[in-house]
Amino acid sequence: NSSNLNDTFRNVSRSPGLQIWTINNMQMVPVPAQAFGNFFEGDCYIVLNNKGSGQTADIHYWIGNTSSQDEQGAAAIYTTQLDEYLGGSPVQYREVQGSESPRFRSYFKNGLIYKKGGVASGFHHVDTNVYNILRLLHVKGRKHVTATEVDVSWKSFNKGDIFLLDMGKAIVQWNGPESNRREKLKAVMLAQDIRDRERGGRAQIGVIEGGEEQSSPELMKVMTAVLGQRSGPLQEAIPDDAPDQVQKTNVKLYHVFENSGNLVVQEVATQPLTQDLLNSSDCYILDQGGSSVMVWKGKHSSKEERREALNRATVSGYIKAKNYPSSTTVEVMNEGGESAMFKHLFKSWREKGQTQGLGTTYSVGKIAKVDQVKFDVMELHARPELAAQQRMVDDGSGDVKVWRIEKLELAEVNPSTYGQFYGGDCYLVLYTYQISNQQQYILYMWQGRHATKDEITACAYQAVNIDNKYNGAPVQVRVVMGKEPRHFLAIFKGKLIVFEGGTGRPGVISPDSGPRLFQVRGTNELNTKATEVLARASSLNTNDVFLLKTDQMCYLWYGKGCSGDERVMGRAMSDVLSKQDKQVVMEGQEPAEFWVALGGKAPYASDKRLQREEPPHSPRLFECSNQTGRFQMTEVEDFAQSDLDEEDVMLLDTWEEIFLWVGNLANEYETKEAWNSSLEYLRSHPAGRDPDTPITFVKQGYEPPTFTGWFNAWDPHKWSVSLTVSLITMGDKQSIINSVQVADLSPRSSTPTSPSTPRSQPSASMTLSPSSSLNQSFVDGGTMSPSAGGSGMYLDPQLLLNKSPSELPQGVDPTQREVYLSDLDFENLLGTKRADFQRLPKWRQNDLKKKAGLF
Repeated sequence: NSSNLNDTFRNVSRSPGLQIWTINNMQMVPVPAQAFGNFFEGDCYIVLNNKGSGQTADIHYWIGNTSSQDEQGAAAIYTTQLDEYLGGSPVQYREVQGSESPRFRSYFKNGLIYKKGGVASGFHHVDTNVYNILRLLHVKGRKHVTATEVDVSWKSFNKGDIFLLDMGKAIVQWNGPESNRREKLKAVMLAQDIRDRERGGRAQIGVIEGGEEQSSPELMKVMTAVLGQRSGPLQEAIPDDAPDQVQKTNVKLYHVFENSGNLVVQEVATQPLTQDLLNSSDCYILDQGGSSVMVWKGKHSSKEERREALNRATVSGYIKAKNYPSSTTVEVMNEGGESAMFKHLFKSWREKGQTQGLGTTYSVGKIAKVDQVKFDVMELHARPELAAQQRMVDDGSGDVKVWRIEKLELAEVNPSTYGQFYGGDCYLVLYTYQISNQQQYILYMWQGRHATKDEITACAYQAVNIDNKYNGAPVQVRVVMGKEPRHFLAIFKGKLIVFEGGTGRPGVISPDSGPRLFQVRGTNELNTKATEVLARASSLNTNDVFLLKTDQMCYLWYGKGCSGDERVMGRAMSDVLSKQDKQVVMEGQEPAEFWVALGGKAPYASDKRLQREEPPHSPRLFECSNQTGRFQMTEVEDFAQSDLDEEDVMLLDTWEEIFLWVGNLANEYETKEAWNSSLEYLRSHPAGRDPDTPITFVKQGYEPPTFTGWFNAWDPHKWSVSLTVSLITMGDKQSIINSVQVADLSPRSSTPTSPSTPRSQPSASMTLSPSSSLNQSFVDGGTMSPSAGGSGMYLDPQLLLNKSPSELPQGVDPTQREVYLSDLDFENLLGTKRADFQRLPKWRQNDLKKKAGLF
């Protein structure tokens, strides 16, 4: 009853943030904040994430691999009761050790640690804030790290992963020779997290590169003292788990109801799903091809159905009947508290009481009708989130240059015809604008519906050429005819006309096609375009303005449902389209010649305001990477700017458009595959997405506000600032690691120090560029002096960095400074191996050289 609930949950805070409980003797026991992220394999946990600012909460119950059935049952029951206590609005998630959802993992930015023991196993929990610890953690993962306790033995090691030997007062990180830079950096952050939260900052961290162990003799002595001498070769790298499937197209909805005392689960529909399939009096199971199972409880469903729909026997029975793995993700939600992922599986979703918002899109027939509020350009620059919602970087008042593809080459378009696009052509539109006195560029690639494949390919090829001329600064946007984004409309100041076919090439005479009909949409210069439609009466729509162009006359047809602003824009468009006489025709008062020109009178869409509000969907971010040896897309939950990985391509889906963000260190294969995958992502989306949704190509460092506005607190200087990794020096020299000589932690040492010479005052911190190698990050007493190599001398980087050509040593080519670096210096400064660097496109090479001070 409610009094028992209030008693059990009286200490539950409703403030934003995480709260965690473990199940101990069937009771909920709070976990202290310094132990967050540590999970005993023998226990079950309940994790509450309050989102704050009026948003709902998420409740997760986590099941350890060796936890008892009783504990699992208690966790499920407490989760249901906690949901009731919080008013039924939270979404509930079932999490299984090793298969946690991206949302759950996102709470623990530095990683999850699986610890041996727990109540059920008979092992006691270890007090975290003491030093008598000896454990080996096997670290896996690039985006979301997990660390599992393994046997403290060389047999636990392998070449591909990272291991932390945790000895209380010292933590030694051993990097497998086949691990990559991102994994090493994540492991460092996990080691620091253990030091800071569990040891109060009083522990020393050292790093050993597995392939170069001779470079860290003191730390190897420590590892050997604990693990013994290593005999035999290390195990080969363990392949990563199968890639996350971003989406399963096989989506099914099941109705859960009671029949003669039995609970029945009956299939109702497959994708694309619509919201009206959900009845408030019932409960449903939505199965996303086995990748996740979601339970939806209608607010008027019976208590029995609601309880049974969540009952783990029902869910487990369903999972068992389908032969799904026991680790299958399960989400449970009440009507009105649906998760963003749940809504994404429906073709349309409308919130109760939803009103028309900023930049809301209306659709009638095939052409989107956009109602936009007037806005101040400076306001867009000051508030990227407004720019993102509006899909506008400015008001279109920048400089415009247009080319058409002719004979697969670029041909400049006469400015007097700017805004006229023909379905038989492809165009490139370069838009230049300024933010804070800095030039910004957007390059639109407009593809006509009737253009040849060769022309479309040439359009993409020529876009690369223009991109290179501007050193990679332009944001590239693919625009499919008829799906022009909002900003594209604004560029042409209410004079954008899309002709169904033909060409705008000079000297090409289009055959006389008879009368032509254009549908005009828009209320001002920022949002208006005219689109050619079939010249038939059935193309008309009572809500719009149409222009009918014949040999003798241009008719302006005003539908009864159009506004005064729409009529004004229709009149302006008619002046662009035709120099002939204009005749205004009101709906219902058409002359006979009007109908004759359209081939006779016929029924058309005449319902006033046939409008459907497009649903507001939450943006989603995916990482596109082949770092594990195969290309995969993985969703990033609760994303922030820090989740944009320099080595990868990221896909941001804002529903109305797709952004592909390319990190400076992403390889060519990832970039190409991400483009193909974005097309496949749209094609296979279970909600039946428009495959011609605009795709915008954004490069790291050149993000427009329409992209940055989807991220909370975007930092424009992030890419130029190095990442600081703080290290606390060791306090107790008489501990287990008294054989370790603390290395000079500054990134470069001018005087070599022998291993036997103790350092009197090690540096408390060092600066590590995100793109630098971790080879010498922590324990490296070697010098960085110039060394001879190949046919010439490698130079000290200080002689090359940030120098004018006249300051360079004699004979150095100022455009090729990187060739005078040793391989180690090259990798440290540029963040990539020489061979990988040479495979990068020129613009990206130049970008890396600029950041390193070599350009």
